[in-house]
Amino acid sequence: MKRLITLSVAIAATATIAACGGGSAGTPSAAGANPSAANTTVSVTQVPGVGRVLVDHSGKALYSPNVEASGKIACEAACTAFWKPLTFTKGTPTGSTDAGKLGVIKRPDGSSQVTDNGKPLYTFSEDSPGKARGNGFTDDFNGQRFTWSVIRAGGTTASRAGSGNGGTSTPSSSSAGSYGY
Repeated sequence: MKRLITLSVAIAATATIAACGGGSAGTPSAAGANPSAANTTVSVTQVPGVGRVLVDHSGKALYSPNVEASGKIACEAACTAFWKPLTFTKGTPTGSTDAGKLGVIKRPDGSSQVTDNGKPLYTFSEDSPGKARGNGFTDDFNGQRFTWSVIRAGGTTASRAGSGNGGTSTPSSSSAGSYGY
């Protein structure tokens, strides 16, 4: 009986860890809304209004800001409360063949962030899988004006004017702290 209880506790603990996403960014767990992304860091999916875009393992659109076009990290501190860096902990980031050239850059805090064609990648806190609300969004952090663009298949950015937003992605102008909270 003791052995059965111990085995049951071990199974329950394993199930709980798996359900909480016990993997790291370098070893993605469940793919959420994009099952084909389960074994890749970056995938490509169709998002209404912006086309085929890069997404993380959970299916959230990936963005890069204009101020980081050179590959130098400028989004830190308060900025990362809204724009989450796509970090990576082990090995080399992987992606679907049309994801572009993936790499890694060191952030000022020492973590590794995934890049696409040299552009650091982020998710937007107000997005959900299949939505790209942050495309064309502008905000200010540390005296710099950021304009965020979703990254399309092949590594190009979707500009606000040419993205065909169709109401799916509502560009806004904001200062830090004015995200509707």
